[in-house]
Amino acid sequence: MNHSQPSPFPYKDILYLSHPVSATHPPMPARDRAAQFAPFAALTSYHDAVRKAARFTDERIELDENAKDLLDEKLRRLHQNASLHPQITIQYFLPDKEKAGGAYVSATGFLKKTDWYHRKVILQDGTGIPIDDIIELSDEIYM
Repeated sequence: MNHSQPSPFPYKDILYLSHPVSATHPPMPARDRAAQFAPFAALTSYHDAVRKAARFTDERIELDENAKDLLDEKLRRLHQNASLHPQITIQYFLPDKEKAGGAYVSATGFLKKTDWYHRKVILQDGTGIPIDDIIELSDEIYM
């Protein structure tokens, strides 16, 4: 035999053998076999952390005493006129659930009630806005 050239059929001795089957272990389901070849993302939590850190948040604004007094007066008047169900627009701080800070958002709707026990303004669509997070309030009573 010439050792300088490889054989054109190096596996001819095992080519037509039957596939080995274990006598002790059942065959793995095809779905589980496919999972072995699924892509592996070792750094998924890292990418989530980077995405979270890159998301911008606002700092909570602390109102001065004059702004707090004006807002309290508006809330009292709103409570007195709750039976009229005025349309109101409230700008408030919505804390971020995952990191420090949050965002300032606005909600517009018709007043359902002011819940002083839970310190919330409730709109007719069911939205509850914490009174302590409100920074601005406008309604048709003041227009």
